[in-house]
Amino acid sequence: MVLRGIFRLTLVSALAILWACSPAEETPRVQLTRTDHQVDISIDGKPFTTYYFGTESPKPYLHPLRTSGGVVVTRGYPMRDDIPGESKDHPHHRALYFTHGDVNGVDFWSEGEPRAAREIETVEGRRFISAGMPRGRTVFKEMLTLSSGGESGEMSALFELVGPDDKVIGEEVQKYTFLAESDLRTIDCEFTIRATTDPVKLGDTKEGTFAIRVSQELKKSNGATMVSSQGATGEDEIWGKPAHWVDYTGTFGEEQIGVAIFDHQSNFRHPTYWHARGYGLFAANPFGEHDFFSDPERDGSVTLAPGESLTLRYRVIIHPGNHEDARLSERYQIYQALE
Repeated sequence: MVLRGIFRLTLVSALAILWACSPAEETPRVQLTRTDHQVDISIDGKPFTTYYFGTESPKPYLHPLRTSGGVVVTRGYPMRDDIPGESKDHPHHRALYFTHGDVNGVDFWSEGEPRAAREIETVEGRRFISAGMPRGRTVFKEMLTLSSGGESGEMSALFELVGPDDKVIGEEVQKYTFLAESDLRTIDCEFTIRATTDPVKLGDTKEGTFAIRVSQELKKSNGATMVSSQGATGEDEIWGKPAHWVDYTGTFGEEQIGVAIFDHQSNFRHPTYWHARGYGLFAANPFGEHDFFSDPERDGSVTLAPGESLTLRYRVIIHPGNHEDARLSERYQIYQALE
């Protein structure tokens, strides 16, 4: 009995030593933490961005986006109005978001009360009419996935597209994958619009669709540059033109930083058209053909029958240096190899 007791004590002691010597469970490099109607995303213990999907906004959005060193590359307004020098135009430009300006005749892109139709000027002397459509809301229904990980973290959520009469027009699933890389910040974005009981028409308008509103350092007036995969530079050469990717690069203090959006080859009308403006709006939009071609006879709209869906995929890369330093052409080819 004494020997058995000694053996048990020795075994317990040995197990305790093994447990003490074993490595502790590591905290995932990419950490997603949900609190109420937001998800905070950190990478290597440093905050990267936050996903907001509550009722304070008519659409979900990511804000702010940061570099690996913590530099903010998106505009703070309208979420913040205390940043010196920031413009306060277009309050519906909420850092990073996905939405469209004409879904069954309802505007999910703009916010606030509809304005009367008016003539507005865009680029190269072309003029278009803003229709002043009723506003819609992208309403959160359910968080589908939420996971942290060593190399990536992922979340996806189900939303309903709700018109001003509270009628549900269709459904939308937003999925984001955040990748851990040393000097980059990369987000894979996937959006699926689904027609449920009625057809869903995504109308022809330049007001859409996957967008980033960049910070003042990335504005043309502050010396920033815009370049596309086709070698085009500046708003006049890029706005409304097809390209595989577009990159904005500017100077933050002593540091050069860029933000790029890649259009996946599986996307509808790839390579997409770009609603890219020198003042800081940065959007991929495959629908706005009559605006982009200045041709009212063109129709870039798409109608989904009940049960049909449309999925669009993009990659966002926040990088040091310009597009050549970041090897964006090479990185784009790697992105295209993904299923």
